[in-house]
Amino acid sequence: MAPRPVHLVVAAEQPARLARFWSDLLGWRLATESPAEAAVQPPPGDGCDLTLLFAPATRPKTGKNRLHLDLSSTSGENQRETVARAVSLGARPIDIGQRDVPWIVLADPEDNEFCVLEPREEYAGSGAIAAIVVDAANPAQLARFWSPLTAWPIAAEEPAVTTLRNPAGRGPALEFLRAKTPKHGKNRLHLDLALALHDDHTAETRRLQAAGAHPVPADQPHVAPTDFTDPENNEFRLLPPL
Repeated sequence: MAPRPVHLVVAAEQPARLARFWSDLLGWRLATESPAEAAVQPPPGDGCDLTLLFAPATRPKTGKNRLHLDLSSTSGENQRETVARAVSLGARPIDIGQRDVPWIVLADPEDNEFCVLEPREEYAGSGAIAAIVVDAANPAQLARFWSPLTAWPIAAEEPAVTTLRNPAGRGPALEFLRAKTPKHGKNRLHLDLALALHDDHTAETRRLQAAGAHPVPADQPHVAPTDFTDPENNEFRLLPPL
């Protein structure tokens, strides 16, 4: 079986503070909170299978993130309410060159970019988060790496964006968006994937490498790698079964 996405990990200067922002904005539960790590979990009715994990940052943010969240809305009024709530919690509107578009671009209290989308039919069943968006030089090619990795099929393919959807039909999409954003060190956001119960880590590592992933050497010799980068150098982690 393919690994399943379980966490979106966000590096933060103040993990607990940033977790509280996202918990209040999304209406999700603050499951754990400590100086070292904080976790925010969706309610059962949201449809999202991912926990947001906030971990200590090892370096300051430089440049635009290569991964960001798109938030859904059900109406123009709902979009405006979400933007107003985000700003009241510490977000701010930003200009990243988006010009005249129907979505609103914001930065959270640690300057991580996110968008509040206008109502879109394709996200009607997505819950609070419409999509996890990954900047890509070649969206279609990168999506074809991630699709078999996660067992999420390609749901839509356009010249500028390729979309994967959870086979369950709920929760956020995983979208690869054409962009020329340069990579500045390690990404501040990355995905964790968990192996299925009877999957073999060594066999999965071989499969990943054959598909174009690159293992990040472990600190200790003779230890199987858990950290990888995809074909466009985006980090992700392979966890044991959860």
